[in-house]
Amino acid sequence: MNFLENRDFEDAPTIPEYYKGKTIFITGGSGFMGKVLVEKLLYSCSDLDRIYLLLRTKKGVKAEDRIADIYASKCFDRLRKEKPDIFEKKVFFIAGDASELGLGMSDEDRTLIINRANIVFHVAASVRFDDSLKVAAKLNLRGTREVVELAKEIRNLEVLLHVSTSYANTNRKCIEEVVYPAFADWRDTLEVCENLDDHTLNVITPKYLGELPNTYVFTKQLAEHVMFEQKGKLPVVIMRPSIVISSFKEPLEGWVENLNGPVGMLLASGKGILRALYTDPNILSDYIPVDIAIKSFIAGAWARGIKKLQPNDDVDIYNCSTSHMKTMTIGEIVDFGKNIAIRKVPIEGMLWYCGGAVTRSRIEYNFRVLFFHLLPALLVDLVLRITGNKPMLFKLQRRIYVANLALHYYVTQQWTFKNDNFLVLRSKIKDEDKKPFYYEIETIDMPQFFINACIGGKVFILREKMENLPKAKAHYKRMKILHQVVTTAIQGYLFWFIINTQFASNLLQNIVDLTF
Repeated sequence: MNFLENRDFEDAPTIPEYYKGKTIFITGGSGFMGKVLVEKLLYSCSDLDRIYLLLRTKKGVKAEDRIADIYASKCFDRLRKEKPDIFEKKVFFIAGDASELGLGMSDEDRTLIINRANIVFHVAASVRFDDSLKVAAKLNLRGTREVVELAKEIRNLEVLLHVSTSYANTNRKCIEEVVYPAFADWRDTLEVCENLDDHTLNVITPKYLGELPNTYVFTKQLAEHVMFEQKGKLPVVIMRPSIVISSFKEPLEGWVENLNGPVGMLLASGKGILRALYTDPNILSDYIPVDIAIKSFIAGAWARGIKKLQPNDDVDIYNCSTSHMKTMTIGEIVDFGKNIAIRKVPIEGMLWYCGGAVTRSRIEYNFRVLFFHLLPALLVDLVLRITGNKPMLFKLQRRIYVANLALHYYVTQQWTFKNDNFLVLRSKIKDEDKKPFYYEIETIDMPQFFINACIGGKVFILREKMENLPKAKAHYKRMKILHQVVTTAIQGYLFWFIINTQFASNLLQNIVDLTF
């Protein structure tokens, strides 16, 4: 039985009522999901007491300066317009680092969180698939342990919500909302990572990972066990979002700040630099809009927080996924992007007409990469060098190729994520909370969603202005004509070359002799 089904929410407070007066501690608040989480909490639960963000010095920018950079994000446009002073009044930074012992916090700041915090959202993670085991374990695994150690000391802790991933158990085709057996002991893994030298650790890593594809999945799986060991001891919630993509509605349509998932694919195709994708076009990849995921985080923390912790309580686990609904296949997304989305909102400075193909053949993929990615990139870079400009396209194509290699595991297989708890959770949301917190993704118009995602990519990632759209459309038409001219010329030349070979001449002569 679902752990929510036998609970009575009739007399429970509304979500804003629950968060009223609460102090929240967030790791990863500067990231894509973290920003949306902070914005939504401030916008829809405005009576919360305060939010503390764990921030490290990054690229020479100190924590106190980074918090201003965070608020400068377009993500907070709605908040600046409708509730202009709330961020400065209620959001504060804690200098630290989730990858360091004790989270890198000072004793004074640690005491502050211990005495004041009620809810902890642990969002910080390294999401790179190619991190070394030592680097991934430092943040994803040891960082989780350090959050748990802090949570044990918090005097009035009501919720400890850990953000995992639906892909933490990719050795299974059907993934339910349970914690599966680990491939290694997390304590032994940390000891190995801390004591072995980098070379030795890199040599043994492939064998150590077992059936799991990379260090990200491996360490995220073990991190779930760090949390699961606190069953009945701490009020733990494990949230497993699938591939988090552009927002559906909040804080604004199409909000995005990374190239993960289909948005990056559509932008690269729209720019004319992605001409081949190695994947099964019939695969239904599991994407979830960032605002849908954040609503479920806030609701999940509410559902756990309004219940007093009992020693026999289970860990609340939610697969934040779209497996219960029909979504677009990878092939459909690519075709839609090429034929509709990019035509309606073309990218400025398109290097070539958007096109290309999806293929399940590695040979065909490598052929296309060579002739449609690398060779054109070399020619463009040569022109750039001759004209005194810095070459950049070959380096970019190399990065795209490496990224595609890292994604091969995910775009050539199909998984099913059972999300019963995720759906039951939304059914427990009270009527007065339905508008700000209910998440109904079955009714999303997916074609329109991806058009908005392309617009978001243009505006928020490429920093393009929508008022320049007419110029971009005119350039798109020119590139389409140029593409057709060049393609026709190449086809014509190949036809001329073939018919003028000796083999073609002999074949034509034989046909004539047989006919007459």
